[in-house]
Amino acid sequence: MVDFLAENNLCGQAILRIVSRGNAIIAELLRLSEFIPTVYRLRDKAEQQKYGDIICDFSYFKGPEYYEGKLEAKPELQDLDEEFRENHIEILTRFYLAFESVHKYIVDLNRFLDDLNEGVYIQQTLETVLLNEDGKQLLCEALYLYGVMLLVIDLKIEGEVRERMLVSYYRYSAARSSSDSNLDDICKLVRSTGYSPVAGAKRPPNYPESYFQRVPISNTFISMVVGRLRSDDIYNQVLAYPLPEHRSTALATQAAMLYVILYFEPSILHTQQAKMREIVDKYFPDNWVISIYMGITVNLIEAWEPYKAAKTALNYTLEQLNIKEQANRYGMSVEKLRRQVQQFLKEGFLREEYVLDHIPKLLNCLRDCNVTIRWLMLHTAETDTLNSLTGIMFKQMLSEKQAKWESYQKEGSERMTELAEVFSGVKPLTRVEKNENLQAWFREISKQISSLNYEDSTAAGRKTVQLIQALEEVQEFHQLESNLQICQFLADTRKFLHQMIRTINIKEEVLISMQIIGDLSYAWQLIDSYTTIMQEGIRVSPFMVTKLKATFLKLASALDLPLMRINQANSPDLLSVSQYYSGELVAYVRKVLQIIPESMFTSLAKIIKLQTHSIMEVPTRLDKDKLKDYSQLGARYEVARLTHAISIFTEGILMMKTTLVGIIKVDPKQLLEDGIRKELVRRVAYALHKGLIFNPKAKTSELMPKLKEMAATMDGFYRSFEYIQDYVSIYGLKIWQEEVSRIINYNVEQECNNFLRTKILDWQSMYQSTHIPIPKFQPVDESVTFIGRLCREILRITDPKVTCYIDQINTWYDMKTHQEVTNKQLFSEIQNSLGTFGLNGLDRLLCFMIVKEIQIFLGMLHRNVLRDKAVMDTIKPFQIHLNPVKGIVANSSKVYSAAVQKTQKIWASYQDSILKVGQMQILRQQIANELSYSCKFDSKHLAAALENLNQSLLADVEAHYQDPTLPYPKDDNTLLYEITAYMEAAGIHNPLSKIYITTKRLPYFPVVNFLFLISQLPKVQYIKNQGMVCKKSTDPTDWPPLVVGLVTLLKQFHSRYTEHFLALIGQFVRSIVEQCTTSQKIPEMPADAVAALMFLENYVYYTKLPRKVVEAHVPSFIFDEFRTIL
Repeated sequence: MVDFLAENNLCGQAILRIVSRGNAIIAELLRLSEFIPTVYRLRDKAEQQKYGDIICDFSYFKGPEYYEGKLEAKPELQDLDEEFRENHIEILTRFYLAFESVHKYIVDLNRFLDDLNEGVYIQQTLETVLLNEDGKQLLCEALYLYGVMLLVIDLKIEGEVRERMLVSYYRYSAARSSSDSNLDDICKLVRSTGYSPVAGAKRPPNYPESYFQRVPISNTFISMVVGRLRSDDIYNQVLAYPLPEHRSTALATQAAMLYVILYFEPSILHTQQAKMREIVDKYFPDNWVISIYMGITVNLIEAWEPYKAAKTALNYTLEQLNIKEQANRYGMSVEKLRRQVQQFLKEGFLREEYVLDHIPKLLNCLRDCNVTIRWLMLHTAETDTLNSLTGIMFKQMLSEKQAKWESYQKEGSERMTELAEVFSGVKPLTRVEKNENLQAWFREISKQISSLNYEDSTAAGRKTVQLIQALEEVQEFHQLESNLQICQFLADTRKFLHQMIRTINIKEEVLISMQIIGDLSYAWQLIDSYTTIMQEGIRVSPFMVTKLKATFLKLASALDLPLMRINQANSPDLLSVSQYYSGELVAYVRKVLQIIPESMFTSLAKIIKLQTHSIMEVPTRLDKDKLKDYSQLGARYEVARLTHAISIFTEGILMMKTTLVGIIKVDPKQLLEDGIRKELVRRVAYALHKGLIFNPKAKTSELMPKLKEMAATMDGFYRSFEYIQDYVSIYGLKIWQEEVSRIINYNVEQECNNFLRTKILDWQSMYQSTHIPIPKFQPVDESVTFIGRLCREILRITDPKVTCYIDQINTWYDMKTHQEVTNKQLFSEIQNSLGTFGLNGLDRLLCFMIVKEIQIFLGMLHRNVLRDKAVMDTIKPFQIHLNPVKGIVANSSKVYSAAVQKTQKIWASYQDSILKVGQMQILRQQIANELSYSCKFDSKHLAAALENLNQSLLADVEAHYQDPTLPYPKDDNTLLYEITAYMEAAGIHNPLSKIYITTKRLPYFPVVNFLFLISQLPKVQYIKNQGMVCKKSTDPTDWPPLVVGLVTLLKQFHSRYTEHFLALIGQFVRSIVEQCTTSQKIPEMPADAVAALMFLENYVYYTKLPRKVVEAHVPSFIFDEFRTIL
């Protein structure tokens, strides 16, 4: 009969592919369970209020029109729904495909069983497949894996969450319109069971059997599989565990399969007492906590509580006497085995010869150790070391087996040939007479040794024993003991023959038995509860890491369970499943070893405290009598002791050597560096979160004191890192800059998510990492992160409604008290505490805020101006009246004041937006100045290179526009984009010339802006030593933000709007001046004209345009006259 798993056996390959896919599906479900969007849990009231109407469970299907109608009634809900779709459709699709694959799995298994019954596979029936060893394993696994999938779904992805995600997917995807979609079947399969994995939660009735029966499966198949599992040792595990008391451990894998499969036939659990008694006696005589798949454990006492037959059968195991006996037996074994293992692990004890001579003894010890640990963990670390050492030695011996055997054979044969020559009388050897009989006999023995065949190990072994006996007899009968040299030759040959027997006994079966015995898959999740014990051990003795390496490698052997079938089927899933489990294991290794960086940083904090507060700096000149005061031996000894402790910690981890954990290579040096990075990120992120929380109600702002405090904290971290880098052999400055920039950029990214429609989630972020995660903290106000709080605090204290900005000295003053609020020193302080990354991040956040504000402004403009009939009825005739703009408006003061009066109601919200944009632009200018200054100071070559590159690029672009045949960066060339990022980081840019949004044509826009400006002119006055300031603090208007806001706003539109706007101001000035010269004998420049001229001057100053731009609209003599009046 063809091998069941052969490539040409269609039946075997079909079921193997199904089982392989089953293992891959479980890995995908476990992987996805870590990426459930938290919003689907609707945990707090805020989330329920915000998303309650767009996230529905299966009640949606009862009346989709009702839910969709609710959405359509509210445009803001539609907008939120669309945004939600954009952000979550990718992960929802991934979850849907995982659920779909579970449904497809059981459909394919049922189809395979149907094909088997209908005779599609020639000569194969369900009975014949179950008689084949591989066949029965695969059929049992196929059903078992389906059960595990369902249990994993319920355990890891709550029922309500599943329903909400499926409804969202149904609403957002095209699946509902697809005719071949099996969404209905999938929904029926994975709908909520009412089960909750939370401890103490009530178990739903008929759970999980009703869940397992959602897709019908052949009853004949189920009962035959249960029959096989009840009667057979389908994996032949008992061979590895010959002792009867180890039987429950030998059959543990089968017991887990039977536990899951019994839920497909619950009548056995409920009523069939005899069968349940047989199952319990065979599989659970001394254990009641089992591992069902990759460490997912189940307590049978709770699991079988609702089933009468199962509960009654298990009660025999749970009798107090039995439990006491088992606990005593395993408790007493621990001490006995520990002594035995410590004896084996003594230096030099486990030599090759010893291992070869004592294979059974070592295997028995390993069996007892592993069985004891398994029982105690389910219902400690040196065993792993013994397992690992013996396994490594045995593997090496197995690989060298033939070469060693042949070398011993050659040595023995050569010794016999030499002895034959000694008795020939030719070879000189002291007092040995010629003896032809012995000469011929030794030659024959040499031939016999040479003729031993390595391939036929049984015959070779028997023959070798006979040869050893013959060599012992020849020594006695021929009185050869008197000659020591001959005796030595004979002893050496016997030794080589003995070694040959030992070597031929090295069989792969022993290694397989060791792998079966050493299986630790049951502890895949349980091991986590031992983490603190391991960490405490490492903290006390860092060299314990080398012993723990054996535990990690032993855990890695658990990967064989899910990967074996995937590998046999040559499935492409092998890599992704291996990566998932290996990644999980490496993450656990990192978690355990994280105690080393944590302990290092604790010592570091003490060192820095001593260096900054206790140890005095030794001056360059020192009086002899003060030498004792400066020596401070106690403090210096403490620093040396702590530093030594840190170097010992690092030595411990570096002794681990590079190891392959699963398919991931673990380099201890990289592990240490990642650990240090992780601890640094954790501490710095926490310091930034805690240090930058402001009280908006404080009388004087807490901003500057908190920034100074933050700078001192960051300096402490920096100095400690600088101090330690040589002792732990890391690039301190590189790590510091990379991690601090990552923290700040991540926080900026999260803060900017508030302004984005398509949000960047953690798993999409280029700054977030699984190995070195940046912690997220609960928001304390409207801001998500510390960078948002810092930005909003700066905006609060520089609010144009309460402060007055004096541009010449870059300072903000309080409008009422005239006290200084803050100045450009603020940005130097941010640079000191958060570095260049902090300032740059703040600048990015302000950009997003400006965009948002301009969008709000444009919405308000459409709503309050362009769609308001009353306002437009004023603006349209007003624009007609002003034409042509080159002329002069007759009766100007009346015309202008009437238009302003009629549109008065719209200017308050208009002013708010303009001032906010202006305020943020001024802050961006200040940040650019600080960045530019520090860049020129700290990196003058970088600043010079950037400026030169920028100028040469601009020259090339200008040349291209004059002559299109010259080169220009193509669309796919990222040069201009990348250089912009560098320029902004170095402060070599002008925020006022930036385009923030793309705009459409807006009618009457210049006129509306002009009207707004002249409505604000009466609120300001010119003071010689301060410039333009607010007249009344009750009606505040800060001039610089007003000008800068209008400049920014006009910059977003076509330049002809600006031209028109400036022309209107020019017309206004000319008309007002014309009117006052005709009405007054000694004309005096009106205040509004002065303010308008000041606006034009400031406009030219901020935009860096030539003066002639405004002189085209206002004669130069008016400008000159206006300056003399001032």
